[in-house]
Amino acid sequence: METKIPQFLKEKLENQYGEDLAKSILEGYEKTRKVTLRVNTIKSSAGKIEEELQNHKIEYETVEWSKEAFIIKNKRGKEIEELEIYKNGEIYLQSLSSMLPPIVLEPKEGTDILDMAAAPGGKTTQIAALVNNKASITACELNNIRAQRLKYNIEKQGATCVYVMQTDARKINDFFSFDQILLDAPCSGSGTLNVNDANLNKTFTEKLVQKSVKSQKELLKKALKVLKSGQEMVYSTCSILQEENECIINTLNNKEYEIVPIQFGGMEQLPVLPTKIKGTLCVMPNNLYEGFFIAKIRKK
Repeated sequence: METKIPQFLKEKLENQYGEDLAKSILEGYEKTRKVTLRVNTIKSSAGKIEEELQNHKIEYETVEWSKEAFIIKNKRGKEIEELEIYKNGEIYLQSLSSMLPPIVLEPKEGTDILDMAAAPGGKTTQIAALVNNKASITACELNNIRAQRLKYNIEKQGATCVYVMQTDARKINDFFSFDQILLDAPCSGSGTLNVNDANLNKTFTEKLVQKSVKSQKELLKKALKVLKSGQEMVYSTCSILQEENECIINTLNNKEYEIVPIQFGGMEQLPVLPTKIKGTLCVMPNNLYEGFFIAKIRKK
């Protein structure tokens, strides 16, 4: 199968996963992913959204692992954006894979939560919905344009418990401490490649992977520093390369942390790839899911 995937990535995938799995991953990249959305329970309910979708003759499926996630079968994203429920923030267009880290985090009401790389705000607002707006969420974003987009989405979704800090999360004062942290780290995006992008060989490079690895190590180190002892965090990326995932976790001092095995109802439905660290989760790209890695870490 002739793909426009950079040669170095093909080799990495074959080395890491073996030829057969690498071939399945490359086929997964080629698939056109269905539109998926999340119900914003701050403003609406799954029942109400189902009713609205039915009224607009929109066909949908649900998923085992979340009552709030819907797969749209007969419409594109642009058409969903025309709906009133989209315009007023009752739903949020979000990939299924990116809904998983907040679910794995299991955010609790009444806690201090840090979202270290928050823009555009899909996971931030999902966390706010999961805690019914009853937690204190700090959302970091360094880039001004992305920070504005984050603020816009937070407001639109009615996530009043979120405070946006326009800063590089690596430079957060060590004086801070949090009960829970989501580090959805900037990455190469090797799980979400667009094979129809004519510039893919120019944009997806070895250099991009190396740059990502450097900031991932620094961010994870900082996360563990500002996480309270005995508490948990989630590290995730939309990459399926070990060097951005397991290898990053393995740079930590294992006297300081332990891996909490990921478990939630319906996860057996996910298309998964093998991981080098027991209890972590790597989702394989296909027509429904983007490639995604998730690890849950407890500070000792």
